[in-house]
Amino acid sequence: MNAAEVQALIQTGLPGAQVRVASDDDTHFEAVIVAPQFEGRRMIQRHQLVYATLGQLMGREIHALSIQAFAPSEQINQQQK
Repeated sequence: MNAAEVQALIQTGLPGAQVRVASDDDTHFEAVIVAPQFEGRRMIQRHQLVYATLGQLMGREIHALSIQAFAPSEQINQQQK
């Protein structure tokens, strides 16, 4: 499993999301995700949505996943700072 494959899975599971995934070893990944599905949700709920897109790969092919999850409105606010 490589970063591009993880990114594609997240994008498929969260239509309309902007996703960037990186990995140095193809088992530990870092993802930055901006998705409309995150609007009004707590961070734990956002992470659960991401994990659901990856299913059983978590803990197997994907040993670790660092997630930065933003709603579109939050991303705009971050850019203004």
